Amino acid sequence: MTVGVLQIELAIPDSFSLKDKRRVIQSLKDRIAHSHNVSVAEVGALDEHRRSILGFAMVGNDTRYVESALSKLVDLVRAVPQVTLNDYQIDFL
Repeated sequence: MTVGVLQIELAIPDSFSLKDKRRVIQSLKDRIAHSHNVSVAEVGALDEHRRSILGFAMVGNDTRYVESALSKLVDLVRAVPQVTLNDYQIDFL
């Protein structure tokens, strides 16, 4: 069994309040959770309105498959125009 964990740090340049940030982040989390078999949560920078840290977790049998799926999530986040991907990290447990 392989557990993959992805942590991404996002900038939200057009956010002027926590309400703006929540709208963007919730939309992104919903889109990813419904289209991919991962768990997602906002895990950091909760009180900053222009920054967010999201955590994703995925369990699978094959390490290569889990790594590929998490890498595709990074590409999906890069394509979202409302956010800028600052950094990401993939780990396996």
